[in-house]
Amino acid sequence: MSRLRRRKGLEEFLSSAEHSCKRQPARSSLLWVIPIVGFLSFVWFLLRVVPKPSRATYPCQRAAMPLASAFVLWVIGAVGSGLACRRARELLRRSRWGMGAVCLLLAVAAALVAVLPTQERPLLADPPTANAPIGTPRGIHPGRVVWVHDPRATSWGGTNDLGEDIGDGYWWQSSHTDQTVVDRMMAKAIKGLAGQSSEANAWQAIFQHFNQTRGKGTIPYQAGEKISIKPNLVTAWRSYPDIVDASGNQTHYLGWVNTSPQMILALLRQLVNVVGVAQSDITVGDTTTYFPNHYWNVCHGEFPNVHYLACSGAWSREQALSSQGLPCESRMHWSTPGADGSQPDYLPVNYAQADYLINFACLKGHSSGITLCAKNHYGSFIRLPDAQGFYNLHLSLPNGWWSPGSGHYRALVDIMGRQDLGQKTVLYLIDGLYGGYMSNGRPYLWQMTPFCGDWPSSLFASHDPVAIDSVGYDFMLNEWPHIVAAPGLQGGADDYLHEAALADDPPSQTTYQPDGAGHPLTSLGVHEHWNNPLDKQYSVNLGQGPGIELMHIGLQVGDSDGDGDVDQSDFGHLQACLSGAGVPQNNATCQDAKLDPDSDVDSSDVAIFRRCLSGAGIPADPSCAN
Repeated sequence: MSRLRRRKGLEEFLSSAEHSCKRQPARSSLLWVIPIVGFLSFVWFLLRVVPKPSRATYPCQRAAMPLASAFVLWVIGAVGSGLACRRARELLRRSRWGMGAVCLLLAVAAALVAVLPTQERPLLADPPTANAPIGTPRGIHPGRVVWVHDPRATSWGGTNDLGEDIGDGYWWQSSHTDQTVVDRMMAKAIKGLAGQSSEANAWQAIFQHFNQTRGKGTIPYQAGEKISIKPNLVTAWRSYPDIVDASGNQTHYLGWVNTSPQMILALLRQLVNVVGVAQSDITVGDTTTYFPNHYWNVCHGEFPNVHYLACSGAWSREQALSSQGLPCESRMHWSTPGADGSQPDYLPVNYAQADYLINFACLKGHSSGITLCAKNHYGSFIRLPDAQGFYNLHLSLPNGWWSPGSGHYRALVDIMGRQDLGQKTVLYLIDGLYGGYMSNGRPYLWQMTPFCGDWPSSLFASHDPVAIDSVGYDFMLNEWPHIVAAPGLQGGADDYLHEAALADDPPSQTTYQPDGAGHPLTSLGVHEHWNNPLDKQYSVNLGQGPGIELMHIGLQVGDSDGDGDVDQSDFGHLQACLSGAGVPQNNATCQDAKLDPDSDVDSSDVAIFRRCLSGAGIPADPSCAN
């Protein structure tokens, strides 16, 4: 009897379920908006990405991707639910209750697939843990990152949404960037990084420390040694159609931000005029881009014998060449099975032959979160990152299509640890004069403290490749969280920093050995996040032991050598610049000795200096900052 009741109850349940399959409940027409938008996004994504897969990283495609994916799941779920429901109805009519129940459950599951993805709300990643350093700090002062901020460097009026001229010219024009201030910023960064009061002593210390770490002994730069500088010039990329005209003038994307020509010139002045490097021993450029005239005109006039590298040898530039088959041949090995069967990568001649590299990145966002020093080297190969037949470097970036989240193989770590790339890098720099929104470099005024609606007007320097990108990450995460912590990244924007800091035992368990000779990498530097965006304090700043130290060099009255204090060496500079009341001081090196509003350096400037005097090793009084 009980069995009959159970059977009858099951029949009633399945019958009502069958009836529910037949019913089409009334729905608002607005519910069709999501699948319609999803369908249009899917079509748009296919039209743009199928011809060129690398477009999947573009901002517009990243915006379309979640809608397109939801549409595909909706179609699969809706069709699957309908077919399963129809099959269940047929089985129930034939009294095949067991199979009918199974099909009905499949119909419900398929319906959930169709509904749940469109109702899920994407969440930003959890805030990073503060002051929890991992890895081994590097540098003369291990883990030190120097941040020079001087708002007098930038005076550009602004731009439209495309970064184009709106009547005030372009950000890179000399009328909008003060070269004298930029030169001082570069000098302060070098001195602060080495902890020296003079530029010459600072460079000597930098080269001596670097050579010592490479087992060459404590020797400074030697005449004849070659230096290659890698700026970020991606908006002059060779794959953009008609990016330059027949004369070498860039014709499109002129308003987008790269490493600035003024910053490159300031670095060349340091290397040639302070270190004593012969111009002919310096190469500067990007192997995958042009070196357009608005860069050439700034640098070549003063340094005509420097090698200006580009993807083309036109207009007196030097074309980038592969080292394959040459005595200096240097092959790049990718530490992932995903690269098996790909064409081998050989580094450019200028890197293979260089004794030192300087990585001069730009402060930019990206579809993978950030573009800083590590990703700057995506422009350091003869081929493009997604060139057919080669390992697609984009596959290891944390965007929504490829490898979001944490604990994945990152090609950036191989690049950072390669002997002829990261391991030859004597200095890491990030140009933050204007900053760039996304990889195209759209310049935006920054709102975070201390910029407060102005350009960032900053320069970052370090010996530690992990530390400098960690600091850059924190700045951009605070300013542009919707990019750096976008839902599609699943918190993976700084995954390569975890991998690099723990390269000998990374979260992904990848054995990173970019030399291909069975020599696994050890820690490439230290990674951590600051305590908060206002104080910007890292472990060393807080006295908590090894980690990152952020040395902030701002507008400090009297601190002419940029070491953070106002002491006897600064007074020596002021004394050498004294001109007397009413006598203008026009020497460019004495501009920071003018402490009052007039054009001379006299007793009133001395009085201000005495008020701000702190003493050697004692941080200057914040009340003296301009």
